[in-house]
Amino acid sequence: MEPRHVLRPRRPAARAAPVVAVLLLLSGCGDAGVDGTPGAAGLRDPYFPKLGNGGYDVTHYDLALAYDPKTRRIDATAELTATATQDLSAFNLDLAGLTVRAATVDGAPAAVRRAGKELTLRPRADLDKGEVFRTRIVYSGVPETVTDPDGSEEGWLPTADGALAVGEPTGSMAWFPGNHHPSDKATYTVTLTVPAGLKAVSNGRPVSERTADGRTTTVWNSPEPMASYLATVAIGTFRTHTGSVRAGTSAGLPVVTAIDPSAADAEADALLARIPELLDWQAENFGPYPFSAAGAIVDRPGDLGYALETQTRPVFPRTAFDTATLVHELAHQWYGDSVTPESWRDMWLNEGFATYAEWLYAEDFEDTPAQDSFEDAFADEANWAFPPAEPPSAENISDAPVYGRGAMVLHKVRRAVGDDAFFALLRGWAAKHRHANASTADFTAYAETVAGESLDEIWDVWLYGDGKPRSPED
Repeated sequence: MEPRHVLRPRRPAARAAPVVAVLLLLSGCGDAGVDGTPGAAGLRDPYFPKLGNGGYDVTHYDLALAYDPKTRRIDATAELTATATQDLSAFNLDLAGLTVRAATVDGAPAAVRRAGKELTLRPRADLDKGEVFRTRIVYSGVPETVTDPDGSEEGWLPTADGALAVGEPTGSMAWFPGNHHPSDKATYTVTLTVPAGLKAVSNGRPVSERTADGRTTTVWNSPEPMASYLATVAIGTFRTHTGSVRAGTSAGLPVVTAIDPSAADAEADALLARIPELLDWQAENFGPYPFSAAGAIVDRPGDLGYALETQTRPVFPRTAFDTATLVHELAHQWYGDSVTPESWRDMWLNEGFATYAEWLYAEDFEDTPAQDSFEDAFADEANWAFPPAEPPSAENISDAPVYGRGAMVLHKVRRAVGDDAFFALLRGWAAKHRHANASTADFTAYAETVAGESLDEIWDVWLYGDGKPRSPED
C-alpha cells in the first residue's frame, strides 16, 4: 500500500455487523454429529477481532465469477479446499452481503446460517481434525462497496466500464466467502466471465482466455499462497501487455500489465516498461522474486483513491502511478505479500520495509543517501503520533508512523549492524518467512540473531517509544 498519509488516512475499523440472523436449511441435511465443536467465529485480531475464522485452514480457493457491468451483479461459485484443525461440527466463513443460494461440504448439502458478515455452515457429518474437505458456495447479487469512516472505499468498486476489487484490510469478503484474516493464506484459481470486448485481470499467471456467445472467460492461477486481502479483480477496457523478467530466478517470469486507455500516456507506458528492471534491482537487494508472475494494473484516477500491493499485480490510480509508488508496491511483493503480517498489528513490517525500499532507490538512483531520507522523516512530526508497532486503533494502522517511523527503525538497525549485515538481514528475513506469516516479535528476534547482539535500545526508542527522541542520533 502506498503511504496513506500522502493521499488519505487509512484504515478504519470494520463496521458493526447487523444483528438479524436468517436461518436457511438446505434440503437433505441430516443431524450434526456430536463429537465435533463449532469453529470460532473470529480470530481475535487486535484490531478486527471478528475477522477470520477458527477450526480450519484453507489451502485453495477456486473462484468463478460472471459479472454484468449493466446490472453490477455477480453470479458466482466459490469452492474452498481446507483442512480441519479441530474436530468440527460447524465452521464460519466471512461474507458481506450477497445471497447464498446453495452450499455443500464434500458434495453433501450443508445447513447455512447468516448473521451479519458471518456465514455458518453445518455439514451433514462432523469433520475430523486433520481431515481435508471441500466446501462449495453458490452465491449472487450486487457486491458491496465498503466505505470507511474517512471516506475511502474498498471491496467491490463499480467503474464506468467494469469493476475493481481491492480488499485491504477487510474488503475481500464483499465478493467472495472465505477465511479473511491474513494469517490464513491459500493458493487461488480465479475464473472471470465478462461481456466480450472487456478484459478481466486478476492475480498470478494467465491460464486461458476464450470468447463465445458474446462473453469472454479468463482464467488466472496463483500457485503461491496469498492472503485474501491481496486478491484483486479488474474488469474494463484495459490495454494489456505481457513481457518477462528474471528477477533472481532461473527462468523468465511473465510480467502482465493492464492500463485503462484513458490513463495511458508516454510517462505511464515508460514506467510500466521499467517493471522488469525494478524487479531485478529489488531481487539484488531482497533476494529472488517470490512469485511466478508479476505486473501492474493502472486504472483511471476516479476509480480508486490509492495504490495497493495486490499480489503479483499491484493496483494504481493514474494519479498515484509514479516511480516512488511503483518501487514501494513492488517491494511489498517480498514484504507484505510473501512475508505477510501475523496480525494487523504487524502492519509496519509491510509499510516500513516498502518505505525503506523507496529510500534505497533514492540512494542508488537519485544520489540521495538513505541517511538524508531518514533525517527528513525524523523532522516530519506526523511520524511521531504513535509507535509504529502499536497503532492506537484500526483506524490508524496505515497512518504516517507505520510508514515513516517504520522505515526509521530499519535505518537505525542498518546503522547499528553495518551494511553487510543489514542487507543480509533484508534477504534473510524474506527467505526465512517466504510465503508465510511473521510478527514483530519474530522480526526483532531475527534481527538480533543477525546482529549477534541485543538491539533493545532501538526497539525501546524507535519501535515502541512514545515520544520523539531528542535527535536522530539517539
